[in-house]
Amino acid sequence: MKFSDERLEPGSRIALRVEYDGRAFNGWQAQKKHGVPTVQETLEGALSNIANESVRTWCAGRTDTGVHASGQIVHFDDPVGRSLKSWVLGVNSELPESVAVHWAGLVSNDFHARFSAVSRSYQYIIANAATRPAQLAGLVTWYRRPLSAEAMHECAQLLIGEHDFSAFRAASCQSSTPWRYLSKIKVTRQSDFVIVDLEANAFCITW
Repeated sequence: MKFSDERLEPGSRIALRVEYDGRAFNGWQAQKKHGVPTVQETLEGALSNIANESVRTWCAGRTDTGVHASGQIVHFDDPVGRSLKSWVLGVNSELPESVAVHWAGLVSNDFHARFSAVSRSYQYIIANAATRPAQLAGLVTWYRRPLSAEAMHECAQLLIGEHDFSAFRAASCQSSTPWRYLSKIKVTRQSDFVIVDLEANAFCITW
């Protein structure tokens, strides 16, 4: 993908698609406690290095400790007027291997990564085999007993719609309501892997 190297106007709002391996981080959100690594602090540090000024970000959904992302949408306001190319290639040069920016785009000033999002999607992968995986350790869940993806999919459809998820909500969840609307739950099998895809208007912090 090619990115424009034309400088933008200072104050332009930029959206990013960010990927990260959550194992190295205590979730997305920056912490008050010093020395606790988070994705937000890591990304903001790289953006600030490119801008030579402090940059603050907002994301579509804050992920928990150890949770990965392949399409986290983030926005920030460009304080100096860099190019989209700088906000991708330059920022990636400042990031660790566990975090990468895939694209940057100019958006309207009323765009907000969190409040403009209409849905969020999560995928859970279960290694369903007699022995634990090695190369995917920390990236998938392992369950040794046989699972029926068909039966799981059928039962999961009962969760479609709006429900109160208080029973699954962590004490640290800052959402004003435990009610969430699930629009999609799909369970499929690919070889030794059972894959659960969910889409909802939002998700609660669960641990």
